Order: sequence, then structure tokens, then C-alpha cells
Amino acid sequence: MTEEIETAMRKHLIRDDGQEDVLIASYRLSTGAERTTALIRSVIFPDEHDRHVHGNASFTSRYVLRASSEAQTLGDGVAVLHSHPGALGWQGLSRMDWETESEYERVARRITKMPLLGMTLAGRDTSWSARFWFDKSTPTWAESVRAVSPKLAVTWNDELRQIPRVTRSQQRTVSSWGERTQASIARLRVLIVGSGSVGLDVAQRLAATGLATVGVMDYDAVEAVNLDRMIGATRLDAALGRPKVDVAARLMKSSATAEPFEVLRHEVSITDPVGVSTALDYDVIFSCVDRPWPRAVLNAIAYSDLIPVIDGGIALDTFPDGRMRNGIWRAHTLVPGSPCMACLGQLVVGDIPLDKEGLLDDPEYILGANRDAPSRQNVAALSASVSGALLAQFVSLTAHPGGRGTPAPLRYILSTHTLEHSIASSGQYCPYETRTAIGDARTPIAEHRDDWRAIVHERTTSKAQIRLRALAAVENFLQRRISRIR
Repeated sequence: MTEEIETAMRKHLIRDDGQEDVLIASYRLSTGAERTTALIRSVIFPDEHDRHVHGNASFTSRYVLRASSEAQTLGDGVAVLHSHPGALGWQGLSRMDWETESEYERVARRITKMPLLGMTLAGRDTSWSARFWFDKSTPTWAESVRAVSPKLAVTWNDELRQIPRVTRSQQRTVSSWGERTQASIARLRVLIVGSGSVGLDVAQRLAATGLATVGVMDYDAVEAVNLDRMIGATRLDAALGRPKVDVAARLMKSSATAEPFEVLRHEVSITDPVGVSTALDYDVIFSCVDRPWPRAVLNAIAYSDLIPVIDGGIALDTFPDGRMRNGIWRAHTLVPGSPCMACLGQLVVGDIPLDKEGLLDDPEYILGANRDAPSRQNVAALSASVSGALLAQFVSLTAHPGGRGTPAPLRYILSTHTLEHSIASSGQYCPYETRTAIGDARTPIAEHRDDWRAIVHERTTSKAQIRLRALAAVENFLQRRISRIR
């Protein structure tokens, strides 16, 4: 849910007189490859006679029927909420609460054709808990409840997503922000889309920070031309044409401090529906890609599915004689209430169809359209500045240093060593932000394509020279032995 929705619900449920209260909201589904998320869309406040408050609180049938009809009109499901004013942390269900939600499950499902969502607010620390009712017998508990804003707030169900043990290697990390923050950050599922110079560095540092689950998505392979920027990739990786996700996985395992550590390899494209459904399984996404089409897909997910996307990049400029003129790198976090890539001027919507058709790489089209060819300049020494800027956004989003969240979009100008805060704001009719929390009704920017599938298929069915395979076997043996050292 957005900060605006969370604030409205919390202010209603936490009463000055200390009594419990009830509320109804509507939600949409966001369906990933393995995870289903309910996105709270609107709050349906009670009228004067819609509820009874008597220490405990209860709904009237009139309120449930009215709210269900309003939700059905919007194409949404129904969420029933109640508060426990004196409670802390994730809340279970009392017998009375169980029977109430079970009773209304059939009403809500009959009218909206969607499962009932139950939510509880613990008043002492404003922790949320949630469960789906797919039938009236037993609820299916959520793993977490996330409130998305420049300060990401997550309440975890400790039974389904247990607190990772703090390891000896994490002592200095934990001493920087405390065990409570570490327990939350370590459980986040974070995806890096694009494992080039910036993405590879981000992936290793997240693993070293102690995150228990990190995914990396890229369908490309390592080439010799990448070795001046992909720190950790080897000549053997380039000679074998190893998938970039395999190289990222190897380096993350070497850097990881969590025990156990799970690295998920996704050799797919984010511009394909299979890539989108994979991305929807994550809590935070790093955008480490520079093409308009994949960036447009990630830009949309940040708002339609309420998954914070941390984006940035670098642009280098040279004089006609080849000397460096300037370098600019940017970093920003996309959440509702913050300007999207298009509003920031970091995504030209008109370039998306051109990128889909491959015209941005077509020299004949570029010449005819009087466009500049895509910039290919990059410097490993400056890539670290971009990954550092993105990781600082991640820390602000999740650890809230000084009680603050992510800043306004940042731009660093190398020639003058100036750091600027953007004053850009969301456009009044921004097509991305106006579709906040629409979930599975999102605009279908991604398309099924066979080109990237053919690249992956050709790579997986080809065989390298025998001497390279022998070297790879020795390398794998040594890595397994090293990983057993404690």
C-alpha cells in the first residue's frame, strides 16, 4: 500500500479513546511467478451506523454489503480491517476475529468474485498483519505487509520469513544500524535487472551486506569487451561466453555473509511477460539497464505494482578530439509520490517503440532521423560512483538514516564536482503515476519475443573447447572447496 493509504487507515483505526475500530478497503491483485500480492487501492470509510464500537468493534452487514458493492464496481476485492490498540508486532486471530472474517468471506467472494483479505493493525508499533481467505475454513497468511514511500516500512511474519542469524562477518554492518534494521533488510527479496558494470557491483555489495535472497536478471553473456568494466569477470568467463547471471551468482556467493544465502538467476528479459512476472516476486528492484524499453517496463512496475525501483546511470561526453568533456551520473528511487523516469526526463516515451523495433541500433535509421548514435562510452572507475549512488538510495529507502528516506533525484556533475537535487515533480497527467496500484490491470508494455530466447538457446546448446571446459572444472572445484571454509 502507498503511504497515503496507510496513513488514512492507521488514523481511522487508532482511536484517541483507546478502543478497537474496524474499517473496509478495496484491493487489486499483483500476480508474480510465485507470489500473489494484494495492493490496497481505496479506503471505504464507515457511515454513522455501519459499525459498533464497544471496547471491541464489529461490522454491520449493511457496511460489508455496501463496501463489497463499491469494490465490485471498481473491479476490486474487499479487505476488512480491525485494530488491536495495545498490541505489538504481527498479530494472529482470536476466535471471535476468525469467525467474523470467515463469516464475511462468502459475502465478499460472492459479490466481488475475489478472495476476502483480512488485516490487523497493532496500535503500539503500527505493525500490520494480513491473510487471504480463499475459502471460509482457514486463512492463508501473508509473508509480509509493505507500506511503500521514500521510507519503505515492512512488517514481517516471522513464522513464514524467519529472521536470519547475524553472522560473525556481519558485526560491523549490524553495528551501523542495529539488529532490528538488519533483520528487516536481510529478509528483503531484491532483484538486480542488468548485470553489467553497475549491476554486478550492486549485486556483490548486497550479498556482503547480509541479504538472504538476491536475484539477478540478464540474458546476455560476458564478452572480452566487457572486461574493462565487469569487475570480477575473468578472461575465462569471456572465452566461455558465460551468462552474466552465472558470473554474478559466483561473485555473490563469494561475497555473501548470510547463512544460508540464496541467489536466484533469471536468464530472461524484463521486456517479456515472463520477466515481468518474475520481477513481481521481489520487494525492491535495481534498474541497471540503459535501453528505453526495459526502463519503461521497470518504471511502470514501480507504480502499478508498488515495488520501489532504484534507477540511475551515467553519461560521458567527449570533445571532438576524443578528450573527456564531462561526466554526469544520476540516482533516484521510483515510488508513488516521487516523479517517474519520464517526468524526470530520463525516459523519452517516443523512444520505446523505436527500441522495440531495433531502430535505435540501425545506422541507416539513425542517419536518416538525424539522431545521435547511442553512447557506448563507459569507464570502470566511474561506474563505481553510479553503483555507490544507487546503494546509498537503497540504504536511505530501507534504513532511514536520520529518520529520512530517499532524497529528491540526485545528479552529480564530474567536471565541476557538483551534486544537484532535482526539483522535478510528477506531471499532472503522468500515465505511470495515475495507474498506481492497478496491479494485474497494468499497461502491457512487455511483449513476448523470440529473439532473446534464441540467444539463450544457442548459448546453452553450444559446447566450448575442451581445454576451456577443463579449466572451468578446475575453477568450480576450487570454488567449492573455498566456500566450505568457515
